[in-house]
Amino acid sequence: MDYKIALIPGDGIGPEIVREARKVLDKVCEKYHHTFSYSEVLLGGASIDVHGVPLTEEAVETAKASDAVLMGSIGGDAATSPWYKLEPSKRPEAGLLAIRKALNLFANLRPAYLYNELRDACPLRDEIIGDGFDMIIVRELTGGLYFGERKTYEEDGVRTAVDTLTYNEKEIRRIAVKAFEIARKRGNKVTSVDKANVLDSSRLWRSVVEEVAKDYPDVTLEHMLVDNCAMQLVRDPKQFDVILTENMFGDILSDEASMVTGSIGMLSSASLNETKFGLYEPSHGSAPDIAGQDKANPIATILSAAMMLRYSLDLDKEADAVEAAVQKVLTQGYRTGDIMSDGCKLVGTKEMGDLIAQTV
Repeated sequence: MDYKIALIPGDGIGPEIVREARKVLDKVCEKYHHTFSYSEVLLGGASIDVHGVPLTEEAVETAKASDAVLMGSIGGDAATSPWYKLEPSKRPEAGLLAIRKALNLFANLRPAYLYNELRDACPLRDEIIGDGFDMIIVRELTGGLYFGERKTYEEDGVRTAVDTLTYNEKEIRRIAVKAFEIARKRGNKVTSVDKANVLDSSRLWRSVVEEVAKDYPDVTLEHMLVDNCAMQLVRDPKQFDVILTENMFGDILSDEASMVTGSIGMLSSASLNETKFGLYEPSHGSAPDIAGQDKANPIATILSAAMMLRYSLDLDKEADAVEAAVQKVLTQGYRTGDIMSDGCKLVGTKEMGDLIAQTV
């Protein structure tokens, strides 16, 4: 089969980790007789450097003409990068928000799975880890505080900033349906996270989620306040199957869940629209402090490519092979610096990519 893949290397370690993921995808093509045609797209700081803006219309059109998008990482060091001297709408992250909106990528999926081989990297005690945990956070991605009206003004010599949090029932319903559908393929449990004791938007969220739940009588629904969820993720992470939440809460909780697994460098991510189209990226950031040093962990990006194979291209067998290759390389004791432990062999970005590609 022939597929069109848009590649967004991005900033910082992005080009390095995308290179390794492409290496693995090329091995998949060779083994399973597929053809991937790649188009490179500039986004974030890389686009600012060339075009003066974090996202161009041409980049959006290239992405739309593809079967899926695989991305590295966006952004730089806010304290030192000239990108962050620009107005907010011209900064790297504005391009990321804009492409999500342009592609209607309203559902962000972030798995958090603890590999047994990485138990030593997990910061939790053994009695909390137990037999491990396997959850997925389903985050609404195109609404809420990040996309609401905002302004900064001065009145009577006092500077004031306003950010508006808005959700409508249609936005809530479609992400809730996605979460319940995913739960049916997993453990049949949804934990909907909100702040309904304070926020009107959360009270509407809870009401709509309860309406959707009626169509899924086989799926257990529980509600949890976001502050309690943050505590429960480190107290008893194995209680969770599918966590459903809004944009800002999901941003924070998914990063917390990633660190509970031992390293954010291990966690993949998918952002989907209402078709099979999706943008796939690692959960971690651009790590400019280690860019170009062959230190970055490419596994999250490689696993994101596996998610792309599964969700957008319907290549389940190929996705299984990539995930199994990652598992085997870890079992053999190879580690990048972020997941290194005693008795293992330290490898760099390139060698980790080589090992996984050879094992597919």
